[in-house]
Amino acid sequence: MAEQVITAENLVKTYQMGDVEVNALRGLTMSIDRGEVVAIVGPSGSGKSTLMNILGCLDRPTSGSYMLDGELVSHLNDDQLADIRNRKVGFIFQSFNLLSRATALSNVELPLRYSARKEGRKEKARQALIAVGLENRVSHRPYELSGGQQQRVAIARALVNDPAIIMADEPTGNLDSKVGQEIMDLLLSLNRQVGTTLIIVTHDPKVAAQTQRVIRIRDGMVDTETA
Repeated sequence: MAEQVITAENLVKTYQMGDVEVNALRGLTMSIDRGEVVAIVGPSGSGKSTLMNILGCLDRPTSGSYMLDGELVSHLNDDQLADIRNRKVGFIFQSFNLLSRATALSNVELPLRYSARKEGRKEKARQALIAVGLENRVSHRPYELSGGQQQRVAIARALVNDPAIIMADEPTGNLDSKVGQEIMDLLLSLNRQVGTTLIIVTHDPKVAAQTQRVIRIRDGMVDTETA
């Protein structure tokens, strides 16, 4: 039986907008196995961004429970969430979110600076860049790199702390179709090689079709799941 790296039960997230309560999640339950590649899809306002923030330890639910890699994280305070997030979650964003004046190596090394790791940080960052095919770009800054190369730097940064999960938010959204497919091929290849759980939030059905399972969110709950 596969080991679950994510177990979310009855997640509720309510926002107070003046006198109005907005229910972004309405008792959502889901699980993801270690090493699985999952797409989360849904229309605007469905709750998928709220779900991603909770799964990525950027926010906590109003009620319900969330276990990440064996740790109950749904009731942690902000400092505890930040610690878990740095140790167990790697993020890949549509807009890359790289430091514009820092080299590729420094961008990838950044998560290690917030961890307990003191020795060998540059070498570990260098190895992550090699893993994504950028061994000849370690000293380049973002403006010296193509969009695809910038996303590869972002992928290396997400991998460098050996996280339990990688959250990818529209990772091909700012790339043309050819480069976008190269990025998907790289992510899937790294999943096969390293076994990191990959969760992709996407509007692109071609991206979703390449994952092992598609979870469709609607009205703050799981609508359908297809393998």
